[in-house]
Amino acid sequence: MEFIIVTEQYEPGIALIQLNRPKELNALNRKLMEEVRDTLQALDKNEQVRVIILTGNEQAFAAGADIKQMADKSAIDMLLIDQFSTWDQIRKTKKPIIAAVSGFALGGGCELAMMCDMIIASESAKFGQPEIKIGTIPGAGGTQRLTRAIGKAKAMELILTGRFLSAEEAHFYGLVNKVVPVEMYLHEAVALAREIAQMSPVAVQLAKEAVNRSFETHLDEGLAFERKNFYLTFASADQKEGMQAFIEKRKPQFKGH
Repeated sequence: MEFIIVTEQYEPGIALIQLNRPKELNALNRKLMEEVRDTLQALDKNEQVRVIILTGNEQAFAAGADIKQMADKSAIDMLLIDQFSTWDQIRKTKKPIIAAVSGFALGGGCELAMMCDMIIASESAKFGQPEIKIGTIPGAGGTQRLTRAIGKAKAMELILTGRFLSAEEAHFYGLVNKVVPVEMYLHEAVALAREIAQMSPVAVQLAKEAVNRSFETHLDEGLAFERKNFYLTFASADQKEGMQAFIEKRKPQFKGH
């Protein structure tokens, strides 16, 4: 990998992906995104991995897309390049992904963080979709995910002005799970990952799928989907172990099947 650093067993059950273009503030070029996609697909198949953390460095999670790759392209060029097909593949990751964000998460960086399932932010984190300032709009889901996360009015303000949200504002509007001091943001993400990694991987995957479906369907269809996944857990050994451990007042030993 040229632009990311991967630690498959950062801790038992926890994999870490670190964006690694520090001189460019982790700007997202096509090669980097392809590496993230390929890594996530491999980790999804790795039975030793239960939770994935995606991070950058203290200065930047990712300060946006690599504008140099796009500046001279025509509309047809962009259509044929189809760079967002990579993002669509990333979105299909079955295992939970926690974004550990410090510094800038702007444009594509904000969109990448929002593609994750949870966000732990350092006090220095800044979120935003400033594409309007360079004559374009978000293209990797910013208009859709930001609106779902913080509501129409605030999302409209941020997208039409290019303003940033501070970490505390992002927490207030429900974009991030928790804000911690800079030196603690990765530690806090690992602590959250550790807690999730102790659960049944089967149930975690089905729960993630059901929560995400709530943004894509009407209530009746979402409820039916949730019910199907609930019934499906009863085909797993983890469900039998979990309920038996509860009855016997002991800690369950989930195996992931």
